Amino acid sequence: MAEWLLNRWTGAAAAIMIQWSCGASYTFSIYSPVLKSSQGYDQSTLDTVSVFKDIGANFGILSGLLYTAVTPYRSSGVECLSAKSKWASLGGPWVVLAAGAVQVFVGFMFMWAAVVGLIGTPPVWVMCFFAWLGANGQTFLNTTNVVTGLRNFPEYSGTIVGIMKGFLGLSGAILIQLYHTFCDGDPATYLLMLACLPAFICILLMFLVRIYEVRDSNYKKHLNGFSVVTVIIVAYLMFIIILQNFTSLSTWARMLTFVILMVLLALPYGIAIKAQWEESRSFAQTFSFERPPSTDSQKLIMSSSYSPSGDQSEYQELPSDAGQLQLNSDDMLTHEQEMNLLQAMCTIDFWMLFLTMISGLGSGLAMINNMSQIGESLGYSTIEINNMVSLWSMWNFLGRFGGGYVSDYIMHRKGWPRPLLMAATLGTMIFGHVIIAVGFPGNLYLGPVLVGICYGAHWSLMPTITSEIFGVRHMGTIFNTIAAASPLGSYLLSVKVVGYIYDKEADKEDNSCFGIHCFMSSFFILAAVSFIAFLAGLALYFRTRNFYKLVVLRRLKHSV
Repeated sequence: MAEWLLNRWTGAAAAIMIQWSCGASYTFSIYSPVLKSSQGYDQSTLDTVSVFKDIGANFGILSGLLYTAVTPYRSSGVECLSAKSKWASLGGPWVVLAAGAVQVFVGFMFMWAAVVGLIGTPPVWVMCFFAWLGANGQTFLNTTNVVTGLRNFPEYSGTIVGIMKGFLGLSGAILIQLYHTFCDGDPATYLLMLACLPAFICILLMFLVRIYEVRDSNYKKHLNGFSVVTVIIVAYLMFIIILQNFTSLSTWARMLTFVILMVLLALPYGIAIKAQWEESRSFAQTFSFERPPSTDSQKLIMSSSYSPSGDQSEYQELPSDAGQLQLNSDDMLTHEQEMNLLQAMCTIDFWMLFLTMISGLGSGLAMINNMSQIGESLGYSTIEINNMVSLWSMWNFLGRFGGGYVSDYIMHRKGWPRPLLMAATLGTMIFGHVIIAVGFPGNLYLGPVLVGICYGAHWSLMPTITSEIFGVRHMGTIFNTIAAASPLGSYLLSVKVVGYIYDKEADKEDNSCFGIHCFMSSFFILAAVSFIAFLAGLALYFRTRNFYKLVVLRRLKHSV
């Protein structure tokens, strides 16, 4: 019975549920107006709070260090525990999830108490700290789910990272639907929901998210099952958002749409049950099992030489030029090493990834943090602005999900490095910023689509690229260090560029601005910054293209 509850598929389904509940940082535009009015902030002060929120949501170094400390690492089937990682025998991923749940609860509960007047108006620096704390809990949850997924499904790392990152991006749209159902017109109560919901789900499911050392590659069709479910959820949410644009739903209609959404979000558990049943039947027919006395009964060690007949051809086709490469022992040794954070920081690749984060992702965060003010300045209604935030969350999801899936496809089929796709998305983001800057009617239905998809794709590509270049053992720490560049870019671009120019153009009496001029200069600057990120991504592609050919060849060798 335990193996039906504790396996990598139920773990993935539990991680998906945690992911869609913890993306409160993407809905800042919903509760920022009440935060601004209740605390008496001007736009620059509100942007400062949002930047600390972004720092919290992206400063995941602590979560990476904790994950490395409390989880074991296996290399070629041999468990490796360093002296400082002996705590791994007493812990596991659930420790990191529990820490994140506490942070989310405390951070958002404080903001709720300040908004409703339960406590006195706190100083700006105190509000910034708790905004950071609540958002930083997201990194503990996200790091755990992404790295655990990478270790449980290593053959299709891009796909599993895309699914996990995709549901995090989609969480904004899902949480806003919960807002419309239970807190419509009451963003203060919404803050209370943001404090309680993710913490409750984490505590409920955290023991299911484990590292299961099952070594096989016959699981792509089940990952595709998760993918189909996510596409269905996106289509349903788009239908609901478009419906809300044209009509006001009654209470019973909102409840009905909510129930349907919850049913759809439970479908990954159906995929997990089916996948576990097929794996158990296949294992029983094909393999002799060995259960080492030091492991749980559900951790079944499979022979890595086996190649399932059902999935041999999928994503295993090599380009003809890659087949001509000669692998020598030095190359193999170089690409087998697992770098720690200090070793990674001594490489040019690390700083190229850092530059793409600070420029490309920083500009994307600057856009989403100011969506409400951009919509108001261009004459969009409150309902339209809220729907745009929801739609942006879905474009963000499609980018995250599609970026991982497409990168797996083009690398396995074409031998094209993932950094090539990253450079392409950063180049496309430039056009999104230009469209917003121009300010033509309906521009917010197009510009944020491009920025959202490209922004999301970058978040699914970056963890996979990091694990491939620097290794998976310290991937959580290295990736989160690189991701810390994103809020730094957000601060520079949101406060020093967008907020400064907005306040300069705004009416001094009510700190409001209306017209194209409010954000035109800002977004042309964001477009220029995105161009710098594009150049860095392109340089990384040329540096790593031969390395990725070696990766494709080794994956083919291991799959046969």
